[in-house]
Amino acid sequence: MIIPDFSREEKLFQRGYKYVAGIDEAGRGPLAGPVVAAAVVFNNAKSINNLIIKGVRDSKTFSEKKRECFYQMIVEESQDWGVSVISEDVIDKINILEATKLAMRRAVENLKGNPDFLIIDGISTIEDFPASQMAIPKADRYVFSVSAASIIAKVTRDRILIDFDKEYPGYGFASHKGYGTKQHIEMIMKKGPCKIHRKTFEPIKKFFHL
Repeated sequence: MIIPDFSREEKLFQRGYKYVAGIDEAGRGPLAGPVVAAAVVFNNAKSINNLIIKGVRDSKTFSEKKRECFYQMIVEESQDWGVSVISEDVIDKINILEATKLAMRRAVENLKGNPDFLIIDGISTIEDFPASQMAIPKADRYVFSVSAASIIAKVTRDRILIDFDKEYPGYGFASHKGYGTKQHIEMIMKKGPCKIHRKTFEPIKKFFHL
């Protein structure tokens, strides 16, 4: 199993950067609910050799209970963190790629401090942002601060979908979190889409003739 390390952040500190943020998102693929991004900053001295939070890695490799535990530790031990939630309505208006970029930008803007370097999970940097950046595919598997951001984003979004499950019962949002499982698609076909379904995504799109 791959365990993320702090080596990329340390190299950036050695080059003179002081406020390095790891950024990741959750919720690009689901049929319902928002896309959520998080940015997390760790202090150089506290984070050497991953001593602060042993075992942090890509959020998808954890159980929901374990992610919640790590979420609390990251919130308590990080130097700074910020999140952004972009609704399904905005996703339908500007498309999921642009909504994801917007979520990442706003997550960074919601940090208390101003980062001077961004490490982003994926292939795209944040356009016209006043900080140096690098985009690394699957960075949540290798880069400590990005793995932490993946956990913050995932837990934040999961909590939102659990609340939506109470507001829109019958679809199973608390279990599948809006992803296109067999159960979810069957309920869409039976009940029709609800307010939080993404109208530009199949198979919801056919209900709106878009």
